[in-house]
Amino acid sequence: MSALRPPRRGASLWIQRSVRNKLLAMALAPLLVVLPLLAAVLLVWGNAAYDRLLITKVRSDLAVARGYFDQVLAEVGSGTSAVAESHALLKALQGGDAATVNRLLLAARERLGLDYLTVTTSAADDAARTAHAMAEPAGERAAQLAVLDEAQLTRLAPHLLARLQVPIVPTLNAAPSDRKVENRAMVMRASAAVTDDSGRTIAMLHGGVLLNHNLPFIDHINRIVYPDGSLPLDSQGTATLFMDDVRITTNVRLFKDQRAVGTRVSRAVSDAVLKRGDTWLDRAFVVSDWYVSAYEPLLDATGRRVGMLYVGFLEKPFRAVKYGMLGVIGAIFLGVMALAAWFSLRWARSIFRPVEQMNQTMQRIEDGDGAARVGPVAAQDELGALANHLDQLLDVIGEKTRALERWAVELDGKVAERTAELARSNASLVQAQQQLVKSEKLAAIGQLTASVAHEINNPIAVIQGNLDLMRETLGDQAAPVSTELKLVDEQVERMRLIVTQLLQYARPTEFAGYVETLDVNRVLEDSLVLVGHLLAHTRIEVTRDLQARNRAGVNRQELQQVIINLLVNAIQAMPEGGTLSLQTRDWQSGDGAPGVALAVADTGAGLAPQTLERLFRPFFTTRNDGNGLGLWISRGLVERYGGTLTAGNRSDGRGAIFEVHLTTEPQAPVESSASTNNGRPIPDR
Repeated sequence: MSALRPPRRGASLWIQRSVRNKLLAMALAPLLVVLPLLAAVLLVWGNAAYDRLLITKVRSDLAVARGYFDQVLAEVGSGTSAVAESHALLKALQGGDAATVNRLLLAARERLGLDYLTVTTSAADDAARTAHAMAEPAGERAAQLAVLDEAQLTRLAPHLLARLQVPIVPTLNAAPSDRKVENRAMVMRASAAVTDDSGRTIAMLHGGVLLNHNLPFIDHINRIVYPDGSLPLDSQGTATLFMDDVRITTNVRLFKDQRAVGTRVSRAVSDAVLKRGDTWLDRAFVVSDWYVSAYEPLLDATGRRVGMLYVGFLEKPFRAVKYGMLGVIGAIFLGVMALAAWFSLRWARSIFRPVEQMNQTMQRIEDGDGAARVGPVAAQDELGALANHLDQLLDVIGEKTRALERWAVELDGKVAERTAELARSNASLVQAQQQLVKSEKLAAIGQLTASVAHEINNPIAVIQGNLDLMRETLGDQAAPVSTELKLVDEQVERMRLIVTQLLQYARPTEFAGYVETLDVNRVLEDSLVLVGHLLAHTRIEVTRDLQARNRAGVNRQELQQVIINLLVNAIQAMPEGGTLSLQTRDWQSGDGAPGVALAVADTGAGLAPQTLERLFRPFFTTRNDGNGLGLWISRGLVERYGGTLTAGNRSDGRGAIFEVHLTTEPQAPVESSASTNNGRPIPDR
């Protein structure tokens, strides 16, 4: 018996199939693995290096802007101190000449570029002093940043109130805030004492620059940091001063001609610079676009972070250049890979081409082309010499083969003559012997069947007639014994079925059913349902492996009878429980006819050798309640359609296995040569 599960074929790897594939893998592996990896590393490194270059650039820009900012702050302090040391101012203050004092302060303010320059001379001006928040010791020239409210600025420089308020514009990515307007002032301020010849302070001089709306100041920073032509690719440089997170002066444009004064910095930048005191050196979203940006906190006299200084340039042009540069690098690597692959393939071809020619020649020889030769090859190395030697060897083999063929033809002729004589004498003998055995067997079965049918059918008819008469006579009074009557009916029907089965085997042409091409998997499932009441009271597990796609040409009722008989036998072989294995697969007969193989296996005690020998004989049974006709009739039904029913033990000794082989188109009946399983058992579960 052949195995139900076809052997698995291990799929060979592509690289193991030929020398050509191995050479191609050796040639292309460095190109397809190393070069792409190197290109990826270079692209990542190039991208990071380009970003670092931009950050280095913006860091230097911030240093230039901070340098100018500190320079202006120092000039405010030194200018205020210089005016305080003026002899003319001292003389005017001592003389009480207010007009001269105002004229001197106005001229000095214009000369120094200050927004205000005021002097306080008495305790009545303490409010102005408090507003200016003097923190420097007398004579110190340093200036400081300060944030003043509207009242403080009014006492110091009421003429600057027009530049004070900055309406806050809702800004994308900024931290949530309910403020609508910024009405504080950020100033660079300095104070200096005016002393007489004895060193006594007679007045305090206060000077400063208001940064709110101070467009000339921020534009000058921008021109210093980003002069015309300093940024390539039409990038734009910008500078901004923040009070807290609000732009109080900037050259960033909100619209075409409107500056983004009043817009706010993004929350990420605000948290990093104003809350943590870090310097931001990274890309940032500024108003409406991405900029390579630098933000630095601005501190007042007490060290409190009151604002930020920003410089940056538009990222988009540099981003386009970066991606273009990375694209060029990638294209160069692709070109190098393609060129190297082309050369590698050409060199590899010079190696594997002679090998392929020799392999093709050997394949043609195997296919029967004895004249196949490698022929001339381009290689002049060891492979070329090997090809020439192979052709010489094939020439020698060809000559020897032709000589052997001549001798074989002569020998075959003589053997054929002797074989034909023996075949003619044996064929008629074998045919007559087979026909005689079969005729004797059927004759014996026919006699037995006729006797049994005659002796049993009459009592069956009498019993059935009396049962029908009892039901008719008793009527409704038969209801209490209806179960018993039904049981008698079933037993009568069983006896009739036994007689019918005997006649069915002895006279197959009289009982042949309608033949159709069946789905064996479906018939097997339907049969399993019919024995479900037997399985319900057992501890038997049913496993299915139904892989058959071909159909079987057989009568449905007869095939179902065979399957049910095999299922019942398997269930009875496992009284303590076990595994009932059902398998189907496609199968071909010896002459190539397609068909189906079906197997029923159990995990019972198996079949003893003496049982296997007599298993398919009529009236042989190993059970006290059996009649010994099931397997005998089942084999007859299967063989009627040219199929086979075989039995055997599983290779692991864990039970028995029965196999049915049927073709899609019914074949002529064949004589069963053995009752045992000659094939491979089903795999263990």
